[in-house]
Amino acid sequence: MSSSLAGKRVVVTGAGGFIGSHLAERLVREGAEVTAFVRYNSRNDQGLVEVLPYDVRKSMKVVAGDLRDAEAVTDLLTGAEVVFHLGAIVGIPYSYEHCRDVVETNVVGTFNVLVAARRAGIQRLVHTSTSEVYGTAQYVPMDEQHPLQGQSPYAATKIAADKLVESFYRSYDLPAVIVRPFNTYGPRQSARAIIPAIITQALANERIYLGATEPRRDFTYVTDTVEGLLAAAVADNVVGEVINLGCGTDISVGELADLILRLLDKDGEVEVIFDAGRIRPAKSEIQRLHSDNTKAKELLGWQPKLSLEVGLQHTIEWIADRLSTYKPDEYNI
Repeated sequence: MSSSLAGKRVVVTGAGGFIGSHLAERLVREGAEVTAFVRYNSRNDQGLVEVLPYDVRKSMKVVAGDLRDAEAVTDLLTGAEVVFHLGAIVGIPYSYEHCRDVVETNVVGTFNVLVAARRAGIQRLVHTSTSEVYGTAQYVPMDEQHPLQGQSPYAATKIAADKLVESFYRSYDLPAVIVRPFNTYGPRQSARAIIPAIITQALANERIYLGATEPRRDFTYVTDTVEGLLAAAVADNVVGEVINLGCGTDISVGELADLILRLLDKDGEVEVIFDAGRIRPAKSEIQRLHSDNTKAKELLGWQPKLSLEVGLQHTIEWIADRLSTYKPDEYNI
C-alpha cells in the first residue's frame, strides 16, 4: 500500500464481512488509523473482525451500528479522511425473500454514507460495487461501459447505490471512485458463495449439491481485490471513475467443481447432484461474467497476482482447518 494511507484516519464500513475484514486488517498493518464499522446485534458479535489476530483487533476502533441510521453514520465519518464503503447485504437468494431489508441497507445506507462523507469533507471515498450490476454478459470481456441490468433485487440495489455515488460526484464534487470486483473468493468467505459451498460439501460428504452448473464466473482472490481497493484510494486521476477488478478469465460452475475435487484428490470420489432448490429464477440467473481489467491496469497499476488454482488451494487449506464452523449440509442463502 502506498505510504500516503499510513497515518490516515480511515473508516471501513462492512468491516465485519469477508472482504471488509481483509481490508481492515491490511490497513492496520500498513499503519492507518482504522475505524471498523460493523452491524450492531445484541450478542456483541463483530463478525469476521473477531477472527483477526489480537494485535490487529486491538489496533483498530470497532464501532457497531446500522447504515440505515443517518445519525450513527454521520458520527462515524466525522473526522475521517478516507472511507471504504463495503457495508451491504450481499445474498442474492436472500434478496428474493427480504427485498426491503436489502433496499434499505444497500440504497438508503449508501445515501447516508454519501451525505456524511460530504459533510465530513473526506479526501476519498472508495465505493465497492459488484459485477452483478452488469447482468449476463452482452459481450466479453466486459468493460466498464457494459450496460447495467438488475437481474436480482440485490443487483438492482447495487446499481442504485452506484448511481447515487455518481450523482454525488457530479453534483457536489464528492471525491468518490467506484470499484467493481468480480466474484471475490478466499479465506473467511461464507458458504453462501459457490467456492466455499463446494469445498465444505466435498470435505464433509461424498456428495455435492449444486444448482445450475453452466453459468460462468470470473474469480478474483481476496488479497488481489484488497490491493485494488487500496490502489483506488491513493491513485491520481481516478475520482469519478468506475473500475473493474477481475482476472479477465472465466470458468463454469461445473468446471470449478471438477477443479476443486482434483485439488482435494477426490476426483471421481464425490458425486455432484443437481439441487433444484438452489436454482435462481430463469430471468434472474446471470449466465456469464468475464471482466476486462484494462482500466485497472492503466489507472491503478493493478493486476491480479494469484492464479485460480493457487487461490483455491489457499482457500481449501483455510476451510479444512475450520470445517467445524461451517454447516455443509445446509443451503446458506
